[in-house]
Amino acid sequence: MSAMERLVAPGQVFGLSLTEIESLGFPAAAAQYLFDGRARTAAEQEWSRMLAQGVALLTYGDEAYPARLREIFDPPPVMWVRGDVELLARTSIAVVGTRHPSPYGTGMAEMLSRDLAARGMLIVSGMARGIDTYAHKGALAAGKPTVAVWGTGADVIYPKENKKLAEDILAGGGAIVSELPLGTFPAPQNFPRRNRILSGLSIGVLVVEASENSGTRVTARCASEQGRDVYAVPGNVTNKQSWTPNTLIKQGAQLTATWEDVWEALPSQVRLEMESGWAVESKVDLFASVVAETNATGTGGREAMVLEVLRQDEALQMDEILDRLETQLTSSEVFAALFELELAGRIRSMPGKNYVRRF
Repeated sequence: MSAMERLVAPGQVFGLSLTEIESLGFPAAAAQYLFDGRARTAAEQEWSRMLAQGVALLTYGDEAYPARLREIFDPPPVMWVRGDVELLARTSIAVVGTRHPSPYGTGMAEMLSRDLAARGMLIVSGMARGIDTYAHKGALAAGKPTVAVWGTGADVIYPKENKKLAEDILAGGGAIVSELPLGTFPAPQNFPRRNRILSGLSIGVLVVEASENSGTRVTARCASEQGRDVYAVPGNVTNKQSWTPNTLIKQGAQLTATWEDVWEALPSQVRLEMESGWAVESKVDLFASVVAETNATGTGGREAMVLEVLRQDEALQMDEILDRLETQLTSSEVFAALFELELAGRIRSMPGKNYVRRF
């Protein structure tokens, strides 16, 4: 039995003698910290910061604490939450992967997250660079909330370039979650430990791309230990970022290429509960892929020609695009076509004047 379970209320610990505190199993230094009032002062200061920043505190004893997370071996006793706390109880899937994905990886992460979110599945990820970022963007593109689990305090954005994404997550009705006190800066040991929360909140973990030594393997291992399903997107065997998902598939993970692959592997009761909510959605929106190729965008001749040379799994540099279309289009026509295609959401521009076709 834990110390908190032996007390009528957690606050009772501040009124105990040093001997009584030590009898609860606290180490000597921690017992002294509680007894001399420093712990209470720190708690009051943390509470004030939370109120000022609109952060909620969710403890293991709260009714709103997610039931799925209670099931794991070491659930966080306390979580700091910005945004909608009730989201944590929803059926969710963790989408994870490398911080250095290929265009194929980012496209798959965004497409699968968007398609699953559009059908009511909550997307959970860590808001790291790479796959995590595109998982959140996919859910937001579907007009659905998403949850980011951080390895920093809920007020410390990491990486800093994802400041806009964090704002979009909260503006979209999502939530940011951390088991670390406000002000905690990124430390290497925080992120592997954070991964157990990602898998613990979810019914399964979807691995998109990750190398042999990626931290994503920690999340997949946590999922297996917690009895969660593991899904993996197959990749090119010559790409080092395909090592983890391909290995997981060989070990029994569900091979995942479309949202249907996840849906078909869900427990029957979960699938039926989620599908019951589809009645309020448009059948066309639900059963047609959110990112299906369509001629409805009114793609013109030059746009179609540019689109034809672009790939989904590899970015092409501007000079290479111009070379391939040299006998068919002028450079100004290619520039105009790329602009129109990006505006229509058919392609994505990347650093270095590289372009990739969207899934």
